[in-house]
Amino acid sequence: MYKVLEELNKTTGITGSMIVGSDGIVIAADLGGGQQDETLGALAASIMATARKSMERLKKNPLRQVSVEAEGAKIFLTDVGIGLLVVLTEPSVNIGLVRLEIRNAASQIKVK
Repeated sequence: MYKVLEELNKTTGITGSMIVGSDGIVIAADLGGGQQDETLGALAASIMATARKSMERLKKNPLRQVSVEAEGAKIFLTDVGIGLLVVLTEPSVNIGLVRLEIRNAASQIKVK
């Protein structure tokens, strides 16, 4: 899993990635310096749980990916079976490229 994260982080604009369980516990992480793994993992799980509940109420299941855009970064949360793939990016990243690379990484993680 660490190899998949390392390769994903080579994509232009991606600043870090991790895999967390649905409970927010970090399974694997390759984040840039200064990132707090446990805090980010817990927040990512919370965001995804809230989004899942919202989509269930709208009867739009299953939820595959959530993206959050802020002034200083973008965060992509993707269900990969064993947990969530969390990808941090620069704010001006090529979203299409990032989603393609996330899809490739997710397929590798689901197979393992």
